[in-house]
Amino acid sequence: MSRRNPPRVSVIIPAYNAMPELTKCVTSVMEQTLGPDKIEIIAVDDGSTDGTGSELDRLARTCSNLRVVHRPNSGGAGIPRNTGLDLAGGDYVFFLDSDDYLGPDALRRMVATADENRTDVVLGKMVSVGGRAVPTAVFSHNQPRTDIFSSHAYRTLGCWKLFRRSLIERLELRFPPYRNCEDKPFTAAAYLNADGISVVADYDCYYSRNRQNGNNLTLTAADLVHRMDGTRLCFETVARYLEPGPRQDRIMRRHVEWELCGPLRALLPRESEQRAREHFYPQFRHWALTYVTDGVFQLIAPPDRLIVHLLRADRFEDLMTVVRHAKADAERGHVVDKGRVYWDHPFFRDPAKAVPDVCFDTTDRLPVHHELAQAAWTGDGDVLRLGGHARIESLGPLQPTTRLILRPSGFRHPDIRVPATVGTAPHQGDDAAAGFTVDVDLSTVDAGAPLGAGQWDLYLDVRAQDVSRTVRLRQTRTDADGRRAAPPERELATGSRHGHGSTTARPFFTPQGTFSLDVRQTEAEPACVVTGIAWDTFAPATLVVSGRLTGDAARHPHPVALRAEEDAGSVREVPLLYAPHGSRTFTARMPVRNLRPGRWTLTLRTDDPKSPVPVPTPKALSGRRWFRAARFGRPYYAKPLAGSPKRPMALRVAPVRPVAALRRRLG
Repeated sequence: MSRRNPPRVSVIIPAYNAMPELTKCVTSVMEQTLGPDKIEIIAVDDGSTDGTGSELDRLARTCSNLRVVHRPNSGGAGIPRNTGLDLAGGDYVFFLDSDDYLGPDALRRMVATADENRTDVVLGKMVSVGGRAVPTAVFSHNQPRTDIFSSHAYRTLGCWKLFRRSLIERLELRFPPYRNCEDKPFTAAAYLNADGISVVADYDCYYSRNRQNGNNLTLTAADLVHRMDGTRLCFETVARYLEPGPRQDRIMRRHVEWELCGPLRALLPRESEQRAREHFYPQFRHWALTYVTDGVFQLIAPPDRLIVHLLRADRFEDLMTVVRHAKADAERGHVVDKGRVYWDHPFFRDPAKAVPDVCFDTTDRLPVHHELAQAAWTGDGDVLRLGGHARIESLGPLQPTTRLILRPSGFRHPDIRVPATVGTAPHQGDDAAAGFTVDVDLSTVDAGAPLGAGQWDLYLDVRAQDVSRTVRLRQTRTDADGRRAAPPERELATGSRHGHGSTTARPFFTPQGTFSLDVRQTEAEPACVVTGIAWDTFAPATLVVSGRLTGDAARHPHPVALRAEEDAGSVREVPLLYAPHGSRTFTARMPVRNLRPGRWTLTLRTDDPKSPVPVPTPKALSGRRWFRAARFGRPYYAKPLAGSPKRPMALRVAPVRPVAALRRRLG
């Protein structure tokens, strides 16, 4: 197969006894809108005996960009994928299983996303055909550029993705020769080294289905013996590429839950006790001791904590008891004690078992059902009324100690807690005590002071049986157009003070339905503006400040003098001289030569001493020198100091040091 330009994508299809699904799989690639000139298909027949090889050869005769490789059976998908990788020449590689197929526009969309965002891995939305399980959380919305710490991407470690081939070759990635879990270490290594990940969620890219004959590898190689090597390599891959700490803990958690505890609970009881004890248990215990840090232990659920604890403590018999009864014990209720909720497992506080309470603590995992049903301003004041319903599952009615929490977003400020009135608002079901109402008076909510500027996210501290769960206040319901109606923006009466601008509060819903409040203060026009700062041409070392009153001057204290204040507390003032006949312009002359050495700050004093107007720092004002006869003709200088636009102008007054001045000249 010859082509003028290298392909954009190499699609690699491992195939073993894949009829009749194979035909739709391959033709779905041949019909891609990306175009045959930009795609090469490498199909590897892994020693099939059902006509798969001859069907691939037939398809190749109709498609010049399909290359077929026949090889002896390897027993898994990894080796034929490696064969395809060794032949691939595309900018990107896509792995497609022979029982699955692509949406017509899948490759075009994924390649465009990778090109535009310069990402190394692209996940295309997966669709279940015939009930086969597919990941869903990561495909809730498009993500042009993300990573494994900011998305749910790491929940899907199957290799059915678009990979930049240079990443694969740089890492020298190949699939291990395992029958199950062979793709997880490969994908994990790519994720952990990728320069960005993209998610295409607005198009059905990959259709995943079970074979008619039921011989999918995930079904025929599902025993523990087929999983152990792949699981070991998953743990080793994460440890290799991530330093110990919170980031590693977050990723290890996935493998502890899905590759350690899940299979151990579901598959270990199927083994004979001798084989479980001698062959599998030592390896599981090694992983628990090596990779489950205290940070990981805190992240996993109580049933998994119990398993890890028994592995660490080397209690094989108790572990087998727990996993054999796992399904029945999962249905057990809860015990509430001193504000904590515990799983009522037979081992809980059994003196003979001596398992720590933390292995049963479900407090932070109990579902909280809640809804913000109403949000509205009351009257013409600054009070925002919120109402809805909330309950902690299995714990009964709300307690009066339930509180609304206003939490600052992006700036530092203590949380503000507002009491809620329970049992008085719209609710769901028959539990009237789940209702709540909160009146938030923005004029006094912050310990008697108005709510400060910034974005405030709203939470609800839900309390029942002295158990506290804090959740983000949310509205799940939308109108027919998928929108949520927030109260209108309002100018607050408490924000309009003499000499200041207005304060507005804008309630809003985020795209996820959470509720926030944006408080903003607008600066009023100042009483006056400074229009010029210069040295007087005729009077030595005299600073001239000129300005004019603004149209909003009537609302502000009146400027009356130019004030210079030294850091040590000394003050000098000169009056503002207004032009005659009611003019709004003024001038002030400050004899800097009369100021003693030090740092002096310049402001315009008003008839309200608490409301000075800062004199801005000029951009191009040079310094001045003069001689003081009273000081034996010693030279002095004054120069403006660099400052920010919002800070008053500062002058440095000091004697000239002859030695330093000479050095500067000579230098």
